[in-house]
Amino acid sequence: MTKNSTSKIIQRTERWGAHNYKPLPVVLARGKGVWVWDVDGRKYLDMLSSYSAVNQGHLHPSLVRTARKQLGKLTLTSRAFYNDQLAIFFEKICKLTGMDKALPMNSGAEAVETAIKVARKWGYLKKKVAANRAEIIVCEHNFHGRTTTVISFSTTAQYRTGFGPFTPGFVTIPYNDLVALRNAINRNTVAFLVEPIQGEGGINIPDRGYLRRAFEICKRHKVLFIDDEIQTGLGRTGKLFSFEYEGIKPDVLIVGKALGGGIYPVSAILARADIMNVLQPGDHGSTFGGNPLAAAIACTALDVVVRERLPEHAAKLGDYFMRQLRKIRSDKIREVRGKGLLIGVEINPKYGKARKFCERFLELGMLTKETHDYVIRFAPPLVIKKPQIDWALKRIRTVFEE
Repeated sequence: MTKNSTSKIIQRTERWGAHNYKPLPVVLARGKGVWVWDVDGRKYLDMLSSYSAVNQGHLHPSLVRTARKQLGKLTLTSRAFYNDQLAIFFEKICKLTGMDKALPMNSGAEAVETAIKVARKWGYLKKKVAANRAEIIVCEHNFHGRTTTVISFSTTAQYRTGFGPFTPGFVTIPYNDLVALRNAINRNTVAFLVEPIQGEGGINIPDRGYLRRAFEICKRHKVLFIDDEIQTGLGRTGKLFSFEYEGIKPDVLIVGKALGGGIYPVSAILARADIMNVLQPGDHGSTFGGNPLAAAIACTALDVVVRERLPEHAAKLGDYFMRQLRKIRSDKIREVRGKGLLIGVEINPKYGKARKFCERFLELGMLTKETHDYVIRFAPPLVIKKPQIDWALKRIRTVFEE
């Protein structure tokens, strides 16, 4: 294709599609590992990995084989019947996380909604909260999805504007503030929903020990600790899950994104049996949740993360990447922060917003995306190698030293 083709595809997309995204002006057509190619054949290093949904790399051979094999057998049954892949997935993910029970869904937002429903019902049945009075504590600058209920407790104005009325039952406190958490808990509090690192919020990393002490506060007050690891889980931050850094195990764990290996949308919540067992047949469900194609792909996605030691790889290369970024001498950079291969570079506002830097990286063959206006997120597939990071660093230095 030609650049004219790129332009025509973009125009066609904008003509027929809703304008709820503002993509960078590139039309991608092919991917392999950490690289993607546009319709004109130009090659790019993917430093976003679909918001951490492609931790295993684009079209990982094991995942492609699994998908093709299952596509030739059975893809969808609904949960009206058992299928031969779901039990395997349940056992694998429960043993891997140390949890008792799993409940599969499709998207991350669906999993968050599921966790909210389970926490509320647990509060009524087990904690004996008065009917319809349950409260869930959340944090400022959170991002847990785009559904009506989830945006009801967002503090980002654009996510809420024009979409009210909002779902009640949420109490918002500052992130990384244990005093605020203690003060917010009352007899109606059923859960604390938190991200171990706020990805969409700007790669905000709490103080060391924050999650552990928050977990202890929740336990003391019989409040469920719900850990949203949709973006941070499955190796992204240098551990299989970020909660491992704090030596805790959440009451409810939310997973998604990389659980589908970049092949298929898969999400789930995991919890202790006494929590999950508040659900009875008919309480909650999904036509596609737990389908055999999803279950087979998710099993292989987990196998790849463990077999290829992707968490350890992310820890080692993430440390190297951040050290090199911090060596760049440019007052365009306000701060470099991150954990593993989830890294944010905050731009000095006097040099404008982060998007123009992402557009410059695009010209140099590297795909990045801004978050919260002034932060560039660097989150490549976890299969990236050191020479590829050095390749990226050369271009990053060029842009910041221009």
